[in-house]
Amino acid sequence: MTTPAPETKIVDNFRVACDGGAGGHPRVWLQISDQHGWVECPYCDAKLVHKDFEGKV
Repeated sequence: MTTPAPETKIVDNFRVACDGGAGGHPRVWLQISDQHGWVECPYCDAKLVHKDFEGKV
């Protein structure tokens, strides 16, 4: 059995919320670093990438 890869989401803001989709986990607010351009959700491992860094990370 294989585990599916975590989702990658392109977002417009540097401060974003993640709830895992359809209430998959508690909503958490995450801050994307303006140096790295992405942050990973500690619950569902989704990678949230700011639109300015799309294709660079």
